Amino acid sequence: MFEYMTVQEAAKEWRLSERRVQKLCAENRIDGVVHLSRVWLIPKGTEKPIDARRKKRRDRIGTDSDM
Repeated sequence: MFEYMTVQEAAKEWRLSERRVQKLCAENRIDGVVHLSRVWLIPKGTEKPIDARRKKRRDRIGTDSDM
């Protein structure tokens, strides 16, 4: 049998708000998520999704010598 965690449990484990976890579920950013009525079930052991709202920082080494 599969084991699931609730949005509240995932939010606590991943240090996110419950609303953010709900949005990640709705956007299909979490693999294996199940939506039953008003409840999202997330497979236990699922890794926290990467935050796509932030861009990668580029290395700024050598920028002073470029001037």
